[in-house]
Order: sequence, then structure tokens, then C-alpha cells
Amino acid sequence: MSTVKYINLDKNNVAGEHICCAFSDKKCTDGYLAKKEWLKNQFKEGYVFRKLDERGKIFIEYVPAEKAWAPIDAPNYMLINCFWVSGKYKGEGHGKTLYNYCLEDAKDMNGVVVVTGAKKQPFMSEKKFFKKQGFVLADTALPYFELWYKALKKDAPTPKFKEIAKSGKNDEKDGLVVYYTNACPFNEYYVNTELKNVAAKRGVKLTIKKIDSREKAQNHFVPHTIYSIFYNGEFITQHILNEKSFDKFIKV
Repeated sequence: MSTVKYINLDKNNVAGEHICCAFSDKKCTDGYLAKKEWLKNQFKEGYVFRKLDERGKIFIEYVPAEKAWAPIDAPNYMLINCFWVSGKYKGEGHGKTLYNYCLEDAKDMNGVVVVTGAKKQPFMSEKKFFKKQGFVLADTALPYFELWYKALKKDAPTPKFKEIAKSGKNDEKDGLVVYYTNACPFNEYYVNTELKNVAAKRGVKLTIKKIDSREKAQNHFVPHTIYSIFYNGEFITQHILNEKSFDKFIKV
């Protein structure tokens, strides 16, 4: 690991660097560029995007929780927003190295928090890793969201989900509603093209709501704000739906 190079993205280099997730998916070009613009704005708020200097999916994203796009109360905590080590790079210690970098950044804060699923969920961090690092469960939200934290001070308050994000229900009771942000480069295409087409083919009413501000995200109906699907008022999944997966989650 001594010769391995990691880099942090910032407003000066983000245009010329790949952002790991969708760099090889031409359908997601617009979403890819939208995420870069989203990142530029988040960098001003202390957002960190650190990655292996390779063309792969090995990165961590984190931000002070007060500036996070998530409905949590975690004063003076650092929130891990996205954390991914995939493919041939698994098992080489990159996850621990990236996490330790985040931990060092948070050393003068109350601690570090992360949102996971009770069981392994697509597009979410696995709690198994964080339990090994000494994280403990702070709070839960329906149907399967969990908030894990590692306190770095003895008097650190226990973080929690906001009440609005705990019931797994939204305020739209008719049809399919998808909420999304530009924090994921896949969203623009899979929401505005793929999901529109699939819903139309099945005769399902679809409402698209873009979460375009931190205020909206911090008052969202579930802890996962990057992408969330509701059907007739009930949360269904944070799995990005396409033609293949739609019928698995949406029973018309």
C-alpha cells in the first residue's frame, strides 16, 4: 500500500477527474456532469470526495452532518455519504485506509455517523464494516434504515433520525413517486428516461420530485435522499429501478 496514491477532488480538479461511479456508462453522461456540478457546490460546505488514483470505484464521500443532504440530527458529527470499494480492488485495505482518513478529519468532532440498512441493501453502505470499526446503533427508521455512529468524545450526544424520516410514508398517496438528487450520476437517466418509459408502459402514474436543496433533503421522508421510490404513499425501495427490476418492487 506504500506506493498507492489517493487524491481529493476539489473545485479546481473535479472537471478533469473521473468520479468513479458512472464514468463508463454513456447513457449517464448528463448525470455524470450534474454530479460534478453538485460536488462543486458541496465542496464549499466542507464536503470531501477522496478516491484511489485509478480508474475504478474506490472512494469515500463525507461531510459535516449539519451540511449533509440527509434528515438526521447529529451535531458536530461527520456523515459518511457514500463509500465504495469494488472489483479487483476489494481485499486490499482500501476501505480501511479511506475510512481512517475520514476518521482523522473528524478527530476534533463528536464522532462519525453513517446510514445503512438492517440487511445488505443496494446503493447503501454495509453495516458489517462499521461494526468492526466500533460503531454502535443509534437509531432506526422504517422499513429497514439504521443509523450507526462512533463517538469520539465521552460527552458526545447520540445522533438520531428526524421524526419525518421514520415512518416510511410520504405525502403523495396516488401512484408512484420518485425523489432524487444529483448526488448520484445514474439518477438523471434512470429517473427521467428509464423510469418514465417503464411506468408509461405499465400504465402507472409517475410523479418525479427532484431534491435540489439541502433543506429539502434534511426534511425528506426517508433517510436515503439520493433516490427513493414511494408507491401509494408507502416507501418501496432506494434501488434504482429499470425495466428489469421494476416488477420486482412495484406490484400493479
